[in-house]
Amino acid sequence: MNKLLITGTTTMITLASVAAHAQSSVTLYGLIDAGLTYTNSQITGTGGGHSNWEMTSNAVQYSRWGLRGAEDLGAGLKAVFTLESGFNLNNGQFSSGNRIFNRQAYVGLSSREYGALTLGRQTDSMVDFVAPLSLTGTEFGGTHFAHPLDNDNLNDSFQINNSVKYMSPDFGGLRFGGLYGFSNLAGGFANNRAYSFGMSYVWGALNFGAGYLQLNSSARTPGQLNTNGAVTDTTGSSLQAARSPTDVPLGVLASSQKTFGAGVNYTFGPAVAGFVYSHSKFAQFFQTGLSGTFQNFEGNFRYALTPAVELSGAYTYSRAGGNGGGGIPHWNQVSGMADYRFSRRTDVYIQGVWQRVSPSGTSPLGVAWINGVTAPSSTSNQVEATVGLRHRF
Repeated sequence: MNKLLITGTTTMITLASVAAHAQSSVTLYGLIDAGLTYTNSQITGTGGGHSNWEMTSNAVQYSRWGLRGAEDLGAGLKAVFTLESGFNLNNGQFSSGNRIFNRQAYVGLSSREYGALTLGRQTDSMVDFVAPLSLTGTEFGGTHFAHPLDNDNLNDSFQINNSVKYMSPDFGGLRFGGLYGFSNLAGGFANNRAYSFGMSYVWGALNFGAGYLQLNSSARTPGQLNTNGAVTDTTGSSLQAARSPTDVPLGVLASSQKTFGAGVNYTFGPAVAGFVYSHSKFAQFFQTGLSGTFQNFEGNFRYALTPAVELSGAYTYSRAGGNGGGGIPHWNQVSGMADYRFSRRTDVYIQGVWQRVSPSGTSPLGVAWINGVTAPSSTSNQVEATVGLRHRF
C-alpha cells in the first residue's frame, strides 16, 4: 500500500508539473540580415572621398536573437517577458559593447481586457505607432531608408532604459500607449529621463498613427552624461554629437529633444501607399545655447507584384533649421527596394538610396550621409546599393 501511495503521489506531482508547463511558453526567435554594399563616396582618414565595397550586417533590419515568454495566470492575465540581443553578423559582436540584451529587456503583465504593463529596456511610442507607417520602420526599407541621421528614431536606433510602459488592448481598431524612462539619479530626476506616448487607429484599409518622444538631460558634455539614465547608447546610427566617443544620441547631450510625428497608410488591392511627417527639436547643444530642428516629409509606396515579389520605394524631403549658423541644409532622398521570398522565412533583396543635401554652406551637416553607411560623403551627394539575404527563425 505504501508503494501504491508513493506511486500515486509521484504521478499526481508529475501531472501537476505537466499542467503547469502547458500553461507557460518560451520562444527562441531571431533575424539575420547580411549583404554586400557599395557606396560611391566615403570620407577616409587620408581625406577626400573614396568608393567602398563592403560586407554589411543590418542593411535593412537589425540582426538579432531573443527569447519571448508567457505564463498563463488565468482570467485572461499573463506574465510576459522579452529578452532581445542585437549583433553584428560580420564579426559576431554585440551591437552594443556593454549589453547582452541591448535591444529589449522587459517583464510585465498582459491582460486581454486591460492591456499590458511592462518594465525594463523598451521601445518608445514613435517606434511603436509611427515607424510601422514609414518604410524605414519596416522590412520593406529599413536602415538605409531612414530620415537623415535617423533624427526622429523611426529606425529604432536607441531604446529607453529604466522604463515603465503601458499598451492598451485593441478597442475596435484603436490602440494607445505611453512610456516613462527614469533617470535613476538621486538629486537629478530630470537628468537623462524620457517620456513618450502615442496612438494608432485602423479602419478598414486606412491605418493612422501618431507619437511623441521627449528626452531631457542636464548634461551637455560627454563627461557629464548620466550613464545610468534613460538613453545611454545606440544600436544603430542615430543622430549623434559629431559621432562622439560616447556614442549617444544628440538629444541626450542637449538640454532636451522633442520629437513628434504622424503617418497614414492606405491599402488598395496588392498596394499600400503612405505618408509620414516628423519634427525633432534639439535645444542647447553642448552648453553652447545653440538649438536646431529637423522636419521630415516621407511619401512611400509598396506593391506586391506576386505573392513572392514585393516592390517598395520612398521619397523623403528633410530640412533643418535653428541658430547653428553656417547655412541651413535640406535633404532630398530617393529609396527603392525589390524583395524576393524563397519562403516565409528566407528572402533576398536588392535596394538602393540616393541622397543630396543643399545648401552645404559651412554647416557640419553640409555633406550627404545615408543612414547606416560607414562614413559620410565628401560631397553633397551619396549613393548606396546593397544586395542582401535575410533569414528569420
